[in-house]
Amino acid sequence: MSALGQGATRDQVLERIREDSRFVLATHEHPDGDALGSLVGMHELLTAIGKQSEIFVAAEDLPLPHEYRLFALDGAIDEAPADIGERTVVFLDCGNIDRNSAGVLRSGAQLLNIDHHHDNTRFGDLNLIVADASSTGEVLRDVFAELGVELTPELAEPLYIALVTDTGRFQYANTTPKALRLAAELVDAGADIHAVFQQVYESVEFAKLKLLARVLDRAAVLEGGRIIVSHLLRNDFAEVGAAEPYAEGLIDTLRAVEGSELAVLIREPPRDDGPIRRVSLRSSIDELDVSAIARRFGGGGHRQAAGFSSDLPLEEIIEQIRLSFLEQRATTRT
Repeated sequence: MSALGQGATRDQVLERIREDSRFVLATHEHPDGDALGSLVGMHELLTAIGKQSEIFVAAEDLPLPHEYRLFALDGAIDEAPADIGERTVVFLDCGNIDRNSAGVLRSGAQLLNIDHHHDNTRFGDLNLIVADASSTGEVLRDVFAELGVELTPELAEPLYIALVTDTGRFQYANTTPKALRLAAELVDAGADIHAVFQQVYESVEFAKLKLLARVLDRAAVLEGGRIIVSHLLRNDFAEVGAAEPYAEGLIDTLRAVEGSELAVLIREPPRDDGPIRRVSLRSSIDELDVSAIARRFGGGGHRQAAGFSSDLPLEEIIEQIRLSFLEQRATTRT
């Protein structure tokens, strides 16, 4: 049996990829390594098999965080093409189209939704959701295998970036034996792990360090250290010379605090449109599902990494998260 499982949805998704000729690819807002690796990997696949493919990235998500600028995204579009109604749109690593500027693509001829978020809203015409996969990159590797496409370095490296970032360098609970075997396969196929490590983890810009300094300076502990919370203000970005994507990954430093079970980073986007605040949540223990907390605010994500947007005051957001945390922990202990 295929790692994608059996069923009509798998076959229909594969059929659309084989039969359709023009595609637009999109992912979630503020794309991370899995989102970008999946975008580029799928684009490389479609191009290699003779399809027309364009990548959509919203203007507010550019420039990419410095660590992800190895993805050139040459020719990426930030508006729906005039003929969107005649194209197949593939959403990758996107759990909810309603929280996404890529919603402008919802009028595509077919919407394919390929993801691994367990709380994906299944908004596509066809939804291929593999909730036990480590990453969307892992799901795509199985798609490529079903299509009979051999891995090349151009296909392997973006999938490796998707895998290594979503597993936290193979440290998170989603690091399965299959994920480790896939990593070896991708390296065999030409992924340059040394170059990826240097670019993604050892090329931090100074402005990002300055943002991190503000996060650490404002960090506070709640519930005896089980919750670590901090925030960034809108003017912080301008004062240190950072764009909003520079905030990507800062919460992981909070999550690493000894004894913490929940890390919270609240930031005010440095622009006038959109929500007043964006909130990132990270869990350090398997028993805490932060996606359940995020869903209370209209967001979502993984069990151990989730987020949402809110116009509530800072103090109210923190208090509601604290109460949700206590409620869930009380339930898991009974």
